[in-house]
Amino acid sequence: MIKKIMLAGIGLCVSLGVSAQEFPNKPIRVIVPFPAGGTVDQVARAVSSKMQDVLGQSLVIENKGGAGTLIGSDQVAKSNPDGYTLLWTAIPLAINASLVPKMPYDTLKDLTMVGDVAAVPLVVIVPPSSPAKTIQELVDIAKAKPDSLNYGSSGVGGSAHLAAAMFLHDAGITMNHVPYKGSAPAVTDLVGGHLDMVVDTLFLARPYAESGRARVLAQSGATRSGLMPDVPTMIESGFKDYTVESWHVVAVPSATPKDVIEKLNSALNKALENEDVKKTLVEQGLELRGNTPEEANKHFQEEVVRWGQAVKNSGAQAQ
Repeated sequence: MIKKIMLAGIGLCVSLGVSAQEFPNKPIRVIVPFPAGGTVDQVARAVSSKMQDVLGQSLVIENKGGAGTLIGSDQVAKSNPDGYTLLWTAIPLAINASLVPKMPYDTLKDLTMVGDVAAVPLVVIVPPSSPAKTIQELVDIAKAKPDSLNYGSSGVGGSAHLAAAMFLHDAGITMNHVPYKGSAPAVTDLVGGHLDMVVDTLFLARPYAESGRARVLAQSGATRSGLMPDVPTMIESGFKDYTVESWHVVAVPSATPKDVIEKLNSALNKALENEDVKKTLVEQGLELRGNTPEEANKHFQEEVVRWGQAVKNSGAQAQ
């Protein structure tokens, strides 16, 4: 009897080993919890098209937008942990962990990272009519007249809102928050002189800055972006702890076998080395990342803590 059990155990191990070695042997679903056509969707399509060349199987994009990315994220978190369902997402994954009172899944327990894809710094922009030419001048104006300035964002609890709230908290100033249904209308109102500040991605702000319709005071990356090398970082502007990026990441259910995750990670990193992918992402204002699953998980855990503190400071809660 003992011999039979041992043989059965060996057979199971061999079976599992063969299964892992054969991965992938069918198409892989890539859940993007955003509408089609947006930045995350475009990046997912560009990179996954090269990942499938490496893996030898199709990666099929499925847009599952809604509920602030919760619908698509929940679907992946509760999917079969076999590597055939990926979550291609962005910064809301970290924010929702503290923003949403009753999460349908446990962000840190139910999901694990395959790897970081890319990131874009945020920028602080003001209308060209603003007397502020630097971040410090903007801070001085706000301190001289508390609550006299208005800032806009893509909505309550979004990365733009919380990044602005981080800045206000670190600077010790207050402004009135005006939420919009998206970043574009907020920037449009800024250009029209109806807002005093917007914090959003470099990609969104760059055309307005280059045409003189807005002024970029600082960028939030650890180093200056090559797309706007003349704009100082927040660190250079006196905010030594302020580094904020809007990032993209690939995740899978946490119980996914380690060797399967490593195969996906290898394919992701190889895809990011492709020249066409590099060109597409750089045109979006993104800086390529690529790392190990361990590094991606460490970064994600840090981001959950960072954005959790921002949510707390801002008092934001999912609508």
